[in-house]
Amino acid sequence: MGIHTYFQSLNDLERIIRCPGKFKFEEHSVSAHSWKVVQYAKTLADIEESNGVDIDWKKLYEITSSHDYGEIFIGDIKTPVKHHSLELRAMLQQVEEGMVAHFIDEHIPEEFKPIFRRQLREGKDDSVEGRILEVADKMDQVYEAFAELARGNTEKEFIVMYRNALIKIKSIELHCVDYFLQYILPDLVREGSRSPINIEQITNEALSS
Repeated sequence: MGIHTYFQSLNDLERIIRCPGKFKFEEHSVSAHSWKVVQYAKTLADIEESNGVDIDWKKLYEITSSHDYGEIFIGDIKTPVKHHSLELRAMLQQVEEGMVAHFIDEHIPEEFKPIFRRQLREGKDDSVEGRILEVADKMDQVYEAFAELARGNTEKEFIVMYRNALIKIKSIELHCVDYFLQYILPDLVREGSRSPINIEQITNEALSS
């Protein structure tokens, strides 16, 4: 009981593998994904600050570091499945949030429950921090899919993941998105130029859709 149970549960995130059921050259755990999202987000937030945007850093670190904690209870559900319909996505989110709330009620001491409810909530919203989280989350999908495509992995799911993540990133209005599209993505595409898969074409199609 108590916060020890929460700390101990974090080990479970190391054992949950992202994009299950598909051949991959590299396996990525939810725990590793969460760490990378924090790294992306803090750089994206720095870009926003350099453009005069105020950042609530405490909120940013809370929502980015804990954004996938609920997957301890439901696992990593593939993005195409998760977003097959708004109704399904809402149902999955409701189940995940309900199980997180139950965990907090059962294991977290009363004086810390409000803190945990805030930290483990769904962080993607219309705030600057929530949009940065969305971009950072999708950026990791881009990089995970790119690593597979660059090695010639022909699993269609990675093409879909790469394409859909870019489309989502492009739709979010932030200075850091402009920077990513103008400076970071071209470097990534050039790096993948030797791949047997035409990453440049997939990228251009995504950005023009």
